[in-house]
Amino acid sequence: MFRVETRQSGFQAACRTLDLIFHNTVRSVRKGHANAFMGLLNNILQTLIFFAVFYALFALLGMRGAAVRGDYVLYLMSGIFIFMVNTKTMGAVAGSENSAAAIMLHAPMTTAVAIASAALASLYTQALSIVAILGVYHLAVTPVEIHDPIGFLGLFMLAWFSGACIGLVVLAATPWAPGIAGVLTAIYARSNLIFSGKMFVANTLGYTALKFFDWNPLFHIIDQARGAMFINYYPHNSSVSYPLYVSLALLMIGLMGEFYTRRHVSPSWTAGK
Repeated sequence: MFRVETRQSGFQAACRTLDLIFHNTVRSVRKGHANAFMGLLNNILQTLIFFAVFYALFALLGMRGAAVRGDYVLYLMSGIFIFMVNTKTMGAVAGSENSAAAIMLHAPMTTAVAIASAALASLYTQALSIVAILGVYHLAVTPVEIHDPIGFLGLFMLAWFSGACIGLVVLAATPWAPGIAGVLTAIYARSNLIFSGKMFVANTLGYTALKFFDWNPLFHIIDQARGAMFINYYPHNSSVSYPLYVSLALLMIGLMGEFYTRRHVSPSWTAGK
């Protein structure tokens, strides 16, 4: 009934926030399925189905010759892994609890905790899926050799960060225009099926064709990731700095938008939902 308020040090407050993020991340991981293992298996199956579709598409269209000289399966998986972590993280952050959610009425829950938890839960699921798929491929088919594993990991994290920043912008706009935000999220995910560049490498594109793709940060990340994956491919028509700068700009826009939304949002906006 009565409670004594105590002042927390900065370290204690940080530990409390990290503990809250950890438990909310576990909640986000288990949100899709009550059984965490089945949720992970479902994500692995989605990735494998996606891979099978593109493998069949390449075979039917005779595009296998356009791949990088090396392991053809790793060529396809390198693009699919980067695409999946970017798209899944964007959707997870955009669908996390915003300022109008009922759970925000309960202290010490904040939108920052919800955003961080959604992003970390997506990273955890995608990373485990990749480790499981590559582990089975390494043991059952052929040893996996990555030219620059640290560089590939860094680009994987950049794709995750980019997806989280895009999702943050969508999350900030959702209370104001939920229908439009949902449509824009779907358009981004669908357009990246083509414009992410996972079906080809940037070095094979001419100047005219390159203009249709080089606006997309994910296109640069996937092409650079293939440069880290294969020793005989050096990307000339993409860069790491462009997606990094675009992601940082989107992060600032998303943070400002979320701050403005948090100051003006009303719980009545979602009372009828």
